[in-house]
Amino acid sequence: MLRKIINGVLVLALIVLVALQFIRPEKNREGYTSVTAFETETKPSAKVAAILKESCYDCHSNQTSYPWYAEVAPFSLWLDDHIKEGKEHFNVSEWNNYTIKKKEHKLEELVEMVEKDEMPLRSYTFIHGNVSENDKTLLLQWAGLARLQYKHQLEISSTK
Repeated sequence: MLRKIINGVLVLALIVLVALQFIRPEKNREGYTSVTAFETETKPSAKVAAILKESCYDCHSNQTSYPWYAEVAPFSLWLDDHIKEGKEHFNVSEWNNYTIKKKEHKLEELVEMVEKDEMPLRSYTFIHGNVSENDKTLLLQWAGLARLQYKHQLEISSTK
């Protein structure tokens, strides 16, 4: 009796898994030009730009480079959810649509999340590897400098 129940559950799970393969999330690919305005304005060094491309842009821009397992459900659905949530919080492809205040705040959040080791997500680093402490330091230095330009602009606009 127990064996029949286990077999029934396994067959049902297999049917669900096969059915999930037909649910295909739309890919997040608008091209690498979508980060141009962000990089032009915030001026990351070549090394920092490489760190951003390798560790941030997949979830925080309109240009995801998908791994092979993104074609297999439920991983495809899980990745789609991560990308949508990441872009909701911080999307460098929408940089030109942010106010000066929002740009400064987004960079502040970036610094905070990296300092607390909350970004990149553990699930990301588990598969893709950790961001080195040296790379984190470079990223934090760049973000701090980029924030200063927006703080300065905010100070100027508040005195007018």
